[in-house]
Amino acid sequence: MSRTNDNWTFLSNHCHVLICIASDPTTRMRDLATKVGITERAVQRIVADLRDAGYLLRERRGRRNHYHVNLRLPMRHPLEGHCLVSELLEAIQTD
Repeated sequence: MSRTNDNWTFLSNHCHVLICIASDPTTRMRDLATKVGITERAVQRIVADLRDAGYLLRERRGRRNHYHVNLRLPMRHPLEGHCLVSELLEAIQTD
């Protein structure tokens, strides 16, 4: 009997949030939460992690935030550390 678990993915929620922000830099936390399938609070923690690590820069425009992804930083895990964020985003772009 085979065991099926459909609840896992290859990429982390941090990666999912980064991908969504890269495709829409003005997206709201609420919309990110819906797209990624996590709570808004979890998105806020992830965005804070990404900002603290230098992967995201936040620019306030009126009442909205506009994010800039630092494409020149390497991926964080040693297995993919030789790859830049720009290479990841380029590889998964759907356009």
